[in-house]
Amino acid sequence: MFKKISIFLEMIKIEHTLFALPFAFMGAVLGSVVVTGTLPSWSQIGWILLAMVGARSAAFGFNRMIDRVIDGKNPRTAGRAIPAGLLKSSEVVLFIIVSLALLFWASLNLSALAFKLFPLAFFMLVFYSYTKRFTWLCHIVLGLTIGLAPLGSWVAVTGQIDMTAIVFYLTVAFWTAGFDIIYACQDIDFDQNEGVYSIPARFGIAGALKIARAFHVITAIGFIVMFFIADLSWWYLAGMIISYMMLFYQHYIVTPKDLSRLQTAFFTMNSVLSIVVFAFTLVDLVVRQYL
Repeated sequence: MFKKISIFLEMIKIEHTLFALPFAFMGAVLGSVVVTGTLPSWSQIGWILLAMVGARSAAFGFNRMIDRVIDGKNPRTAGRAIPAGLLKSSEVVLFIIVSLALLFWASLNLSALAFKLFPLAFFMLVFYSYTKRFTWLCHIVLGLTIGLAPLGSWVAVTGQIDMTAIVFYLTVAFWTAGFDIIYACQDIDFDQNEGVYSIPARFGIAGALKIARAFHVITAIGFIVMFFIADLSWWYLAGMIISYMMLFYQHYIVTPKDLSRLQTAFFTMNSVLSIVVFAFTLVDLVVRQYL
């Protein structure tokens, strides 16, 4: 049983939760303080956590099922659970159903608007995995899908969507799309040979890295805009300075001629970045509330 659980955890890349979860909590805390003037309750945080677990698990389950043939052909992904025969398709389908049920249950216990947006979340979770079959804009679609985590958390505690929520959503979306482009550079030969759409396959590694940098410039601008429209303080700015240094560093260590540190740029830098941004925003908002 424990071996099977570990296979499922590897399938959904549980460690990649570090990308999205801090921003989901940031959406909840920031939205609650900006809109209602108070921090979210522990109950709301708990339901948001359950929603995140359900959404991410369902998303990875869909992706692995839909891409199982492509994954089996790609040497980098041939060892994944389904093509390697470690999990049956029926097991993954059951896993997806349970994950969606968890997301549905959590959204039902949050706000009315969060529950109404459940079909949109479901659509995006499924749609993303098909986009690499017909458009190199698949990275942006992934960003818009991952960005639903902070937006959904905002909606969950406020019951509304305002300009700050939209800016935050797009900021996270372009951040995600940018680092996904960097990650996709390692599959450029396979994508071009198999007709899989991606920005590296369409524009080459040099062009792809330039687009990724442009997307992260949009991210940097988005975070600055949030500073003004959410009335944040120097604590938030301190976090932004650190995060900007991380964005610069990940683009510095990955070049068209050297992808050897791609995993550091993709996983380590972006995991730490999301935690830093959330931590400094949380301190900012707590100071605002109690000092």
